[in-house]
Amino acid sequence: MKANARLFMKDGNGRIINDTVCVDVPGLAADGDYIIFPGFCDVHVHLREPGFSYKETIASGSKAAAHGGYTTICPMPNLDPVPDSYEHLKKELDIIEADAVIDVIPYGSCTVSEEGKQIARLEEMSPYVCAFSDDGKGIQEEAMMEEVMRKAKSLGKIVAAHCEVNDLLKGGYIHDGEYARKHGHKGICPESEWKEIQRDVKLAEKTGCAYHVCHISTKESVQIIREAKARGVDVTCETAPHYLILNENDLQESGDFKMNPPLRGEDDQKALLGGIEDGTIDMIATDHAPHSAEEKSRGLEKSAMGIVGIETAFPLLYTKLVKSGVITLERLIELLNDNPRRRFGLKQEDSWCLWDLKDRYIIDEKDFLSKGKASPFKGMEVYGRCLKTVCKGKTVYEYKGE
Repeated sequence: MKANARLFMKDGNGRIINDTVCVDVPGLAADGDYIIFPGFCDVHVHLREPGFSYKETIASGSKAAAHGGYTTICPMPNLDPVPDSYEHLKKELDIIEADAVIDVIPYGSCTVSEEGKQIARLEEMSPYVCAFSDDGKGIQEEAMMEEVMRKAKSLGKIVAAHCEVNDLLKGGYIHDGEYARKHGHKGICPESEWKEIQRDVKLAEKTGCAYHVCHISTKESVQIIREAKARGVDVTCETAPHYLILNENDLQESGDFKMNPPLRGEDDQKALLGGIEDGTIDMIATDHAPHSAEEKSRGLEKSAMGIVGIETAFPLLYTKLVKSGVITLERLIELLNDNPRRRFGLKQEDSWCLWDLKDRYIIDEKDFLSKGKASPFKGMEVYGRCLKTVCKGKTVYEYKGE
């Protein structure tokens, strides 16, 4: 059926185009609120291939991304082999070339095997990667991080950091807060995150490196980055939907609620929302991190860390932040697309997604195209269904109805 859809795209001057176009997609309803957005961009996902294809593949992960309205994603390098040289990176690039249905631009690792001991072969990987990261591990030695930053600076590349001080973890696996104390769990203190961010922004200021902080979760992290930006440090950051929508009060004794960083306190959540509103936080990335059902079935203590999120990000954020008046729809699209593309230099070529914002439904893992099914949002009611995603002029996802 044909129907009119509102364009929500920007012209060359950054203004929203106020226009409508006719679209023809099977199953369109006469009363739908159809809107076309630019294809979203996620600079922090885990596709698990090569090395862990039982969790996810580039094929399944890119199809899941298209289902969520994404046309560009950047997979992290905690793979086997780790892409720490062109030889290792090419294994991933070959699979991307063969199997990806959208644009997939990988990271190269900062250090050999992500062990933090020896700098990786950044120069030979530089033309093929979006940035460098040892995601999943914080680089513990300050001298090594400085060396990585200086090399990345010389190559014109971003260093994206998972910030975590290992000596402060002490076996923790959820936030060190009231829930952990009440239920006898070992907590991860906020300092394990913000202490390393504090170190790294000083190094970025010293070296002039473009620095990006992954998945911030604490109020201290927001303030450190806010102050660094005010000093002129070349720093950006991301947070994830779950840190904006949930906090430790929402925890359940299920692996669906276990991720790293963990869900923090209510004050941290409020600070993150403040950072979204005032521009301290530049973008929202999902940290889509699929695992097998068995790996996520062991409860909070023993389940693998990580949840899926790329298929539910827009509906959740639209429902919880836009419809509730926390941010505007324009600001959400900046966070999901404009800012990550601008920061990481990721092009957008004839890529868009069509949504029905009136469609209300319950999040059901059976609808996920990802191999991973662990989500704390299962059973939540949301608005907004992706009906079609187009990447470089090719339809890569189309909703087939219930």
